[in-house]
Amino acid sequence: MPSPPENLLSTALPETDVAPAWPPCPVDRLPRRRRNQICITIIAVGLLNFLVYTLSYAVLGGDAHNGYRKLVSQPDGTPAAVYIIRGHHVRSLQGLETAVSRGVWIYSYLHSITVPLTSGALIICMLVLARPHILATMRGGWIGGQTFVTAFGTIVVLVSVATTLLFISHFAAQLGGQ
Repeated sequence: MPSPPENLLSTALPETDVAPAWPPCPVDRLPRRRRNQICITIIAVGLLNFLVYTLSYAVLGGDAHNGYRKLVSQPDGTPAAVYIIRGHHVRSLQGLETAVSRGVWIYSYLHSITVPLTSGALIICMLVLARPHILATMRGGWIGGQTFVTAFGTIVVLVSVATTLLFISHFAAQLGGQ
């Protein structure tokens, strides 16, 4: 009968013979330092975008996504578009309405469209930065860390893209006059 090896690690299979449990994550292709720099930059841009959106919302008294575009008849009978932004529903149930120029209304709507995208990117980057800790702490539970990261990331991407597409379709309908 052969004697057990003195070192149990020497009996393990070589790394080339062991298949990884998961394919390597795409974020692992970058060096960690570079990946973290990119994520921190995206987080900063996302926070800056949200700050600028909040400030423009406060200055304008609302945003175009909550507002609308309507056609009114001018005194000579020709139709003219009036662009309304709406917000601050604390003051009234309908919200405060303010007429603005077409350019301001378009800017406000386009900025509203960017918020779900940058917020989703911000959340994904925070998930990428937290991923090593999530993987390390979610071992042996009812859901694995990699499954959680993948599922949560997928949900964030789907919700961000769906919200953005919804905002874009509303924007196109408003510009088309429907």
